Amino acid sequence: QVQLVESGGGLVQAGGSLRLSCAASGRTFSNYLMGWIRQAPGKEREFVAAITWNIGITYYADSVKGRFTISRDNAKNAVYLQMNSLEPEDTGVYYCAAAKLIATMKIPRSDYWGQGTQVTVSS
Repeated sequence: QVQLVESGGGLVQAGGSLRLSCAASGRTFSNYLMGWIRQAPGKEREFVAAITWNIGITYYADSVKGRFTISRDNAKNAVYLQMNSLEPEDTGVYYCAAAKLIATMKIPRSDYWGQGTQVTVSS
């Protein structure tokens, strides 16, 4: 059974930082991209960032470039999202996702989803 389990969300003031973690289990993700997709209240889901599991190529939405950093730890089967200079517009539920193509994840769609973790940025 494939599981993606997020942690690390919370409440932070604008300008602050949070680090999200995603623990993956249940299958090999070596030919997948792992990423983060978020959904703000009343809005559709949007792609945030992704990384290829094998060689670590990264992709970012324009809105988070320079502020967010995605990374992975192959030994721990974990993916991380370091979020700095947070803005109220970053508020939403952040989902860990796994897909084979970056085009898929940018739709955004995913083969596998986590349950989500809430990030709230106060102004």
